[in-house]
Amino acid sequence: YSPVVFPLSCAVQNYSWGKVGLESEVAKLLTSGDPLVQIQPDRPYAELWMGAHPRGDAIIRDNRIPQKTLGQWIANNPACLGTKVKDTFQGHLPFLFKVLSVDTALSVQAHPNKELAAKLHAQFPEHYPDDNHKPEMAIALTPFEGLCGFRPVEEIVSFLQNVPELRALIGEVAAEQLERSGSDDPRGVSAALRVCFTRLMKSEKKFFVDQLNMLVKRISQEAEEGKDTSGSNGELLLRLHSQYPGDIGCFTIYFLNLVKLEPGEAMFLGANEPHAYLRGDCVECMACSDNTVRAGLTPKFIDVLTLCEMLNYTPAPSSSKIFPAVQSQLDPSVYVYDPPVPDFTIMRIEIPASIKLYLISAMDSASILLVIQGTAVGTSTAAASEMSLCRGSVVFISANESISLHLSSPDGMLLFRACCLL
Repeated sequence: YSPVVFPLSCAVQNYSWGKVGLESEVAKLLTSGDPLVQIQPDRPYAELWMGAHPRGDAIIRDNRIPQKTLGQWIANNPACLGTKVKDTFQGHLPFLFKVLSVDTALSVQAHPNKELAAKLHAQFPEHYPDDNHKPEMAIALTPFEGLCGFRPVEEIVSFLQNVPELRALIGEVAAEQLERSGSDDPRGVSAALRVCFTRLMKSEKKFFVDQLNMLVKRISQEAEEGKDTSGSNGELLLRLHSQYPGDIGCFTIYFLNLVKLEPGEAMFLGANEPHAYLRGDCVECMACSDNTVRAGLTPKFIDVLTLCEMLNYTPAPSSSKIFPAVQSQLDPSVYVYDPPVPDFTIMRIEIPASIKLYLISAMDSASILLVIQGTAVGTSTAAASEMSLCRGSVVFISANESISLHLSSPDGMLLFRACCLL
């Protein structure tokens, strides 16, 4: 008999933008989940990958199971996905679940829709490794900041009037076109926005570095004199410039919304939505893909033309980027984040201290469970033995299986569960 509910050891990605050592939520979860893990104090711990992605396939921690990794196990036991999920996604787990700990900004990027992904993968497989779309959702664990989507036009116009260096890069003709575009003509607004953003992103390197240095110098002086630099978004500009000096991405703060999430708040990033995470810790779920089109705040391959062509140029206020969680009608401990794509759904499970026995319910989809706070012993007919769960534990649950949690922590528990609700 082979268990179909089992704990996982997950892959870590040490990207340079990650928080270092035990400042990183990823590192903290790793050490709590496995005290034998050695955390190096000067190394970035950027991402924890919970899933079956070939570049970070989770290892199964149950010696009764012959397969070593989750990907191998699912390939041999595709029914574990649930009938609908298995058929819709050709026997693959359709999502990748992550924890991110962001110290310095990630690149300004967008993810293609399926049609563009197929085209990019066919043309440039070395940069676009698969043909899938990559919608993603981030839920804050600590206060979290990111750039997301185009700002309302009046905010961009205000920056064009307050930041002469920005206006110089975009040029008078494009700036005036945006200033004249009226809210009664959304297609005209989007067209003007596309021209302005493309002009910015394609400006000559020497020219934009000179303008950026002038802007940084001016804002630094104003800040030293105690002046208010918010009209030029001064504080964020200086922070990004200190992380990526001379990078065109610094100017994108004048076009994109700054979105601030409190713990438990989420943002959903659909296809073609420009974004860049800036700082904080989050759980993230996405369709299983690595396709990213980048254009700034990064040393990686950048593809400005593709990015400027593909973006969604619809302006909207930053408040509209916060994606609401819906409390479950069936279970008040569960809050559901259900994005407008079929690939994944996330549940936040907050078990109050008064509850000592809690059922992680069965569903018709494989799911991955992450413990953020609290301790419990989990029993499941499908696991055939007890599992001790604590902060950092990650468990794979096959479709139509449940786990009973016997809580042992005085403060209740906080868990996140990723699944696919077709």
